[in-house]
Amino acid sequence: MTTATLLVSCPDQKGLVAKISDWVFSHGGNILHADQHADSTAELFVMRVEWDLNDFVLAREEIAPTFEKLAIAIHAKWSIHFSDYVRRIAIFVSKQDHCLYDLILRQRSHELPAIIPVVISNHPDLEKVAHNFGINYHHIAVNPENKLEQEKKQLDLLHQYKIDLVVLAKYMQVLSPDFLSKFSQVINIHHSFLPAFAGANPYHRAYKRGVKIIGATAHYVTDELDEGPIIEQDVIRVSHRDSVTDLIRKGKDLERIVLARGVRQYLQNRVLVYGQSASSGLGLRTVVFD
Repeated sequence: MTTATLLVSCPDQKGLVAKISDWVFSHGGNILHADQHADSTAELFVMRVEWDLNDFVLAREEIAPTFEKLAIAIHAKWSIHFSDYVRRIAIFVSKQDHCLYDLILRQRSHELPAIIPVVISNHPDLEKVAHNFGINYHHIAVNPENKLEQEKKQLDLLHQYKIDLVVLAKYMQVLSPDFLSKFSQVINIHHSFLPAFAGANPYHRAYKRGVKIIGATAHYVTDELDEGPIIEQDVIRVSHRDSVTDLIRKGKDLERIVLARGVRQYLQNRVLVYGQSASSGLGLRTVVFD
């Protein structure tokens, strides 16, 4: 079954669920999943609706311009996605391999509906891992002096491989604003339950504070370090008996799970970003639909 998924955000107003659902129904669509949320603080309505394209009277190229008429009327931002479009992922890594292995194995076992054609790294260490799975590997060394030049090479590779999403799977570099202005669909795994312990060495700092839980966070990457909209988080309990090494070991397990969940939710078109409203005082936030 091929489906279409519509993600909508607009000012909250009466009748939105009926209007959007009726638009799908009026063109022969059978709604399979629908979920919505009204953020009273931002006075914003968000909705995800997925329907079967069998018997839908509009051709794919007609769906967007036809819905645009309703979108203008309700002042909506929106996007449309099709289930048979398989996204292409580039994985950025440094030296740690646990998230890289996990993503590849989940993709190979069809848990992640995507193609992984390339791994890009600032170190040569994980080339064998990529090649063992038949994935192209590009080593592009990055330092403060050559950063912008090397990011240009990375962006050229993203264009060459027709990449839809970049996943930073323990890529220990900060992407520049210039990079993000040219390619914004980037998900990172941070080894902490943000906003706690942002930046480097969070497990060491957590150990010094004597924390009783540690966490991991999958989030979109923005210009501000570790401040991007959060997609997925989880925690695990630790105790006074755990050393820094124990925290890192337990944290790696959590990082794998949280990153995989975040990437899967993105691939299933379940993540909608909203916010940045001066009137509400909200920064960028996400709704992750079940």
